[in-house]
Parts: sequence; C-alpha cells; structure tokens
Amino acid sequence: MINRIIKQIPNTITSCNLICGCIAIVCALHDHYTTALLFIILGATFDFFDGMSARLLHVSSNIGKELDSLADDVTFGVAPASMVFSICKNCSYPSFLGELSQYLPYLAFIMAAFSAIRLAIFNLDTRQTTSFIGLPTPANALFWGALIVAHQRTFIEGSNEWFGIGLLLGTFIFSYLLVADIPMFALKFKNLSWADNSIKYIFIITSIILILVLGISGISAVILWYIILSVFTQNK
Repeated sequence: MINRIIKQIPNTITSCNLICGCIAIVCALHDHYTTALLFIILGATFDFFDGMSARLLHVSSNIGKELDSLADDVTFGVAPASMVFSICKNCSYPSFLGELSQYLPYLAFIMAAFSAIRLAIFNLDTRQTTSFIGLPTPANALFWGALIVAHQRTFIEGSNEWFGIGLLLGTFIFSYLLVADIPMFALKFKNLSWADNSIKYIFIITSIILILVLGISGISAVILWYIILSVFTQNK
C-alpha cells in the first residue's frame, strides 16, 4: 500500500502542475494576467519538483513522462497563448484590417501547438539530456507572462495600433524558437567550478541584476538574454 502511494507522488505533483495551468488559462481569458502569471510560475515549481521526486524515489515511468508533457503543454503552452490571445483581443488594430482584426488574436494559439511539438521532440531527442535544443517551454511561458503583466496597460490603452500585430509576430518568432535546432544551455551543474560553469554563473548573476533593476519586465529580459547567450556560446 505504501509503495503504491510513493509511486504516485511524482504523478500527483505533475497533476498539480496541470491544474495550475488550467487555472492560469481561466485567469488569462478573464484578463487577470497577474494571477495567470503567478499560476504559471507555481506550475513551473511543481514541474521542477515532479522530476526531482521521481529521481529521488526511483519511480520514473513512461506514464509519468507522458503526463508531464501534457501538463507542460497546458501550463507552458496553452496558458501563455491564452494570455497573448486575451491581450491581443483588447488591442487596437490598423483600420485597413477591418473585421479581420477580430479574428487575428486566435493566431496566438499557434504557440500552444508549437509547444506541444517542442515537448514531443524533447521526449525523443537523446541530445537533450544535459542541455536543450530549442527554447524550453517554461522559458517561453515566463517571457510572455511577464511581458504582458508588465505592459498590459500600454498594450490595451496605448495609442499605437500596431501593438497587437507586434505581439502576434513575436508569437510566431518564439514559436519558431521552440522547435529551432539551436543549442541552449541548461542550468545543470556537474560540479561548482567556474571553468566548467562560467556561462551559467554569468547568466545567473546578470539575471538577478536585470530582475532587481527592471522588476517584472526583468523576467522577459532574462529570457531574451538567455536566448542571446545561448546563440553566441553554444554554437561555437
């Protein structure tokens, strides 16, 4: 009986991630962007601990792996896509688009599809044991969540009628980055030496500075910095 309970601990934690994603989606569709971001972050916390608990308890399973991907697509794919959809729905658009503008926000859900593809690739790609190929879905979700929370008033009340178009174009770019064959480093340490982990230490230190200086916007800046640092260091 106890063994059965122990085996279900990682899956229970994964399910909590999934539930957080569902709540984040509801909050996003009701324009509660800050709450949506908080549940995405909480989901990311559960996502971190489900894998750790599976390794510590030695109860990894194929079911757990599939459940983890499903939960991740909800929390880090559908939830941020819902935030982009909701904010774009409230944006102004160039007048020449006419009635087409009311349908454009639905393009945001392309992000959810590409997140699912990225997660499927990750499950099958043996190269991604110590690093990533393409932008990790949690990083993508945090970028969009923080960007929308930090600048929601500007996007909705701003006089620039191209904000919505710009957000959707950004969605396409980041959807590509999710599945692009671009090596990106992971914050996994085999040891604590500077020589082996200099890029990771530099990233952590600069990320703390960005968040302290920029606040919520700093989270989006950190993700952009992560992409740039990966491109210029991992492809050498």
